Amino acid sequence: MQRAIPCLIMRGGTSKGAYFLATDIPSDPAGRDAVLLAAMGSPDPRQIDGMGGSHPLTSKVAIVSRSEEPGIDIDFLFAQVSVKEAKVDTTPNCGNILAGVGPFAIERGLVVPAGDVTMVTVRTLNTGTIAELQIETPGGRVNYQGDARIDGVPGTSAPIPINFLDAEGSVCGALLPTGRAVDVVDGIPLTCIDNGMPVVLMKASSFGKTGYESPAELMADQEMRTRIEAVRLKVGPMMNLGDVTNKVVPKMTLVAPPAAGGSIATRSFIPHECHSSIGVFAAVSVATACVLPGSPAHDVARIPEGAVKTMSVEHPTGEFTVRLEVEGTPDQPVIARAGLLRTARALMDGAVLVPESAFS
Repeated sequence: MQRAIPCLIMRGGTSKGAYFLATDIPSDPAGRDAVLLAAMGSPDPRQIDGMGGSHPLTSKVAIVSRSEEPGIDIDFLFAQVSVKEAKVDTTPNCGNILAGVGPFAIERGLVVPAGDVTMVTVRTLNTGTIAELQIETPGGRVNYQGDARIDGVPGTSAPIPINFLDAEGSVCGALLPTGRAVDVVDGIPLTCIDNGMPVVLMKASSFGKTGYESPAELMADQEMRTRIEAVRLKVGPMMNLGDVTNKVVPKMTLVAPPAAGGSIATRSFIPHECHSSIGVFAAVSVATACVLPGSPAHDVARIPEGAVKTMSVEHPTGEFTVRLEVEGTPDQPVIARAGLLRTARALMDGAVLVPESAFS
């Protein structure tokens, strides 16, 4: 016997995942995780018996409900479903999957379209982060076609501007959870930062790298990956994350001077595979670190003048633009607002079939 669960498969930014209404899956964490693992086909490297795409970027889930919090339209729980392990992690944010939450909420009738553009305020339950999404809704329907282009996605789509209202310290409790812009671990200067995603930034040169290597080249260097993981395990408690052995945070990011006219070059590990691009919140955290004097990112970045800074974060398949509004002083900058542009597209609407045994 199998049970049919209503599901919308969506591309959100440079990720892809299954979007569910919270009322359609078990509410208790153990029951929820069992159903999500079965739906995505984990654990299995190919996820051949489920809807996952055999990669962390395509093995994601959004659980969505109408919010009861004043001023908030939608509550969103993000779940990273491990490909090779029977593990579901609801610790981090995911700004890419977040991009699809607005369209999904409108498609499912949780939000009523309001004119040509509908503002959807979303609270990410994982961290409490609140974001405003602008969704094009001409004629009362979600528009997916447009001229917006983001690296890592072929073609163009309708733009989805996202403004984060309170991402700072959303996971670790502070923008700089160690209280410093620079720490030294295993002899490597680094910055531990959380502006929506816990990220550890280190110069690529600290590992004998240029920072322009391909993900495949970096993945082939087992010695370097072992060193990076050793650092990650040590900084976890420093970032108020505890033992991170079985967690997908913090993200480890190598930085170098920009190579393609941007602000900084990055190679991001998520945390054990080198990302073909960079995550949304990781890019925001990297851009923020660039304006912090003394940080490894600041040392190599090309930083625009002015209080409003458009930061181009280069990654292996292009760049990611982050808009920062910076207050305070040059020595002690304060990030007043962070925003970016994503796109999303509904790919399949139907029901995923889950073995009845997953509910027991």
